Amino acid sequence: MTVFESKVRINRPVSAVYQFLSDFNNHKQLMPDSITNWTSDRDSANFTVQGMANLALKISNRIENSSIIIVPAADVPFNVDMRWVVVDLHDGTTEAVITLSAELNMMMKMMASGPLQKLVNQQTATLARVV
Repeated sequence: MTVFESKVRINRPVSAVYQFLSDFNNHKQLMPDSITNWTSDRDSANFTVQGMANLALKISNRIENSSIIIVPAADVPFNVDMRWVVVDLHDGTTEAVITLSAELNMMMKMMASGPLQKLVNQQTATLARVV
């Protein structure tokens, strides 16, 4: 598995950050401009990665004020999952960590590593601004 991770400290309580992340409707705000045709509900999202493919994701597990696990809702070319972990820092702030794990062959790893790391970095940076 190849792992991409990014974390950020947010000046909001853990409950506010968790509530935002636990609703897939909010995740559109975290996505780059290359994501189009976004449709979502609380538990799932469908979208197109410009020039690549259509993807369907779903939230498979929620642990209140702790973590959210996101997995593919349909067949994908490689195994992948995303985990958001939120940690109460006990001073009114929260640490949010996104970990994207993907089973990539060597060729896919060479092509996708940069964009996937950029994606998780963008998601944490944007999360800190919008929550």
